[in-house]
Order: sequence, then structure tokens, then C-alpha cells
Amino acid sequence: MKSVYELVALPGDGIGPEVVREGLKVLEAVSRKADRKFVVTEIPCGGAYMLGPGNGTADWPEGSLEKCKKADAILLGAVGWPNPKDGGKTNVSFPDGRMAGWSAVIGVRTNLDLYANVRPVKLYEGVKTMIHGVPKSVWDPAKVDMVIIRENTEGLYSGVGGVFKRAGSEQIAIDDRIITREGAERVVRFAFELARRRKKGAPEDGKLRVTCVVKDNVLQGCKFFRRIFESVGEKFPDIERESVLVDSFTMFLMTRPEHYDVVVTTNMFGDIVTDLASVLQGGMGMAVGANTGDFHAMFEPVHGTAPALVGEKANPMATVLCLRELLEWLAPRHQDPVLSRMAVAVEKAVIDTLEEGKVLTADLAPPGVKASRTSEVGSHLAERAASLFNPS
Repeated sequence: MKSVYELVALPGDGIGPEVVREGLKVLEAVSRKADRKFVVTEIPCGGAYMLGPGNGTADWPEGSLEKCKKADAILLGAVGWPNPKDGGKTNVSFPDGRMAGWSAVIGVRTNLDLYANVRPVKLYEGVKTMIHGVPKSVWDPAKVDMVIIRENTEGLYSGVGGVFKRAGSEQIAIDDRIITREGAERVVRFAFELARRRKKGAPEDGKLRVTCVVKDNVLQGCKFFRRIFESVGEKFPDIERESVLVDSFTMFLMTRPEHYDVVVTTNMFGDIVTDLASVLQGGMGMAVGANTGDFHAMFEPVHGTAPALVGEKANPMATVLCLRELLEWLAPRHQDPVLSRMAVAVEKAVIDTLEEGKVLTADLAPPGVKASRTSEVGSHLAERAASLFNPS
């Protein structure tokens, strides 16, 4: 059993460094109480790094990928920054058009084979869901508790395609969606195994259920994905399986979230529906992302760089909850139950803070309560998590 773990932090752009700082503050506080240590290697990346003197077209330092491969886990803040050369109309990018930060996001996912993007969608007590950009009490927290699994290494993000030019003028742009048997089988199997581990089932009826989201009435790739889903699902007779068209799913997600336990889908569909699902959680400041594979994992809040929120206005809770997922991922890999107890303390600190409703950023603060700064929320969560850690 280990007591010292290696963590790579990729703060990135915008609010990324601010929320990563607060997440690490919480991790440090609870680690100290638990007699565990996380040695953090911080690597700059993203658009701001590319704009730095002497960096040319590099979006992180040479050797960064190797450091990520050697780490026990990776924490990513956010990448993407407005390009000052055109007044911020576009983001800083490579000469070939890829966003600055590609190396830390898509590059890490593909090179470390992080094939399952795991997005827990859970509504906590004290959080009002977002409708018309305004918090409202609509859903019962007990009815929103699912996990959406998105295939993470192929699909429309495989990078296959290009732009055809004639006489220097762009004429055609093509993105090919790649669905492979291996890619589909392993992410579908991951979803069924997760449903079995979760045990709780859907809030509606308690049934262990995996839902496949596709567009198989039109797309050949989706027909193939669903056939594989059905084949793999036969090996899990204790788990109910169903398929739904992605356009219908977007409606059902908003009208009957209690029906869903674990959801699995392809890369682009998963990217879209998980951002929609954040509405159920109270906004992107509560949305957690885990990019996992068989040997490596990278955890990230999915709110983006949010330039307008730079300056202590961002909600760090998604990042803190990412660390809860990180600890839960590491615990069985290293047979370290202390990490699981640390994860419990981190989540309970968030739950208690939300229910108290006193130390919250502007997106969550109730009427009449002054919004707290990012660092104030982080410090509060750190103190609370350390006090809640149960050593046995």
C-alpha cells in the first residue's frame, strides 16, 4: 500500500488555475489528516502558454506527456484562450487550426488511451437547478442521480478528415466519424460494469439499467454501436438494457431524469448531452468529468475557461468533486481504503456547505446571501473536509 502519490496538475487557462488551486488546497488538507501525501507536478498548458515568450507553437513544455504517463493521476483545469491578434474573435490555436490546449486534452486522452469519459450527474440538496439562466427549484434531488459514459477516443473527435482547398480558397471540410468494434465494446462493457458496481439503480424504480443513446434510425455507425451494445449486454443478465434516439433522450433527460441509472453513448453525442445534463445539477460549476482508461486517468471540471469569471468569481466545487472521483479511482488500484475515506470526506464537505448555504459563489448563493470568492469557498471546503475525515 502506498502513502505517497504522484499527481500532475494542468491548470491551463482562464479560471483553470484558480479552481485547480482550490482543489489542491482541499486535497492537501484532507491528505494531511489522513497521513497521505500527494506530490504535485504543475505543468503550464493551453493558450496562455502558447502566447508566452519563446514557446512558439507549443501548447505545453516538452516532456509533459511523459510526466503525465508516469503520474498516478492527472488533474486538468481548463484550456482555451481568446486570441489577442484578432481581438478575441477566435481562440489561440496551432497553425493547423487545432486549439491551443489540444495536447493536454485530446492528446492525453488518445495517448494514454482514456477511452471512457465518466460524467456523474447528481443533484445535491441545497442546489437549485438552472432554467433560463436563473436558479429555480424544479427537480427533487433524489430523482437526479445518474452517470453518463461517453466514448472518449474515437467518433467525430478521431481527427480523421481535413479541408480541401482550391486556389487557396477553402472549398470542403470533412470530419469522419470512426466507430470501431474494440472502442465500442470496451466502453459499453465499462458502462455495464459501472451499473453493477453502483448497485443503487435508477431513482425511479431502483432497477440497474444501462441506456444506449444513438441515432440508429439514420446513422450506420450508430447501428453498429447499438448491435455491440446488445451483444455485450447479454453478458449482464442482471442489468436491464434499453436504447433511445439521441433527440428523444434530450427531452427525456429534462422531463424524467429519474429513469436513468447509467447511460452510454458515442463521443460527440456524449459531449452534447452531458453539458445539457449539467442543467440538472445546478450548472457547469457542479459538473465533473473523469477521463479513465485501464492504466491512467485524468479528471477535470467541464466548465471551460470562462474568461468573464476570472478573478475569484468561479465555483471551485466541480474541481473539488473531481478530486473525490480521483480518490475513488485510485483507492482500488492501490488497495488503499484510506483514499476512499478521503473521498467520502471531500464529498461530505461539499454536501454540508451546500446545505448550509452560507459560503457559496454567485452561481449558487441564495437570495440575500453575499457571494463568496473562489478562494473563500476553497478554504471553507478544505477545513470542512479535514474535520470530516474518519480514519477508521
